[in-house]
Amino acid sequence: MAIQLSTTARNGMLDAIETATGASALLRIRTGAPPANCAAARTGTILVSITLPADWWAAASSGQKTKSGTWSGSASNTGTAAHFEVMDSGGTTCHIQGTVTITGGGGDMTLDNTSIATSQTVTISAFTFTAADA
Repeated sequence: MAIQLSTTARNGMLDAIETATGASALLRIRTGAPPANCAAARTGTILVSITLPADWWAAASSGQKTKSGTWSGSASNTGTAAHFEVMDSGGTTCHIQGTVTITGGGGDMTLDNTSIATSQTVTISAFTFTAADA
């Protein structure tokens, strides 16, 4: 049997991630495979950096966090989106990373178009983070 958590415990863990990351976190979408883990050196070219709202996630509910506010920015480079990272507001510490695919492609974050061009506006319309065991 796998370890199981109550919904209250899962929600608390998710809310703690947002607290640890801090207000106005930085979302970066990059080319290439993600690093082995959040502590590893960053990889790929940054295609777009988005400063997230001060309260960038809604309160956890049913073991999930959903985006809050507008997540949109202008691309600084051209390439194919393949992974993302959520950094502290200073851009120095990675707290979350995952894959990016086209909608329906099974990535941790999906975009309607992974081909990004310089100056293109990139908007994340929906993003849900689900705790393990939820």
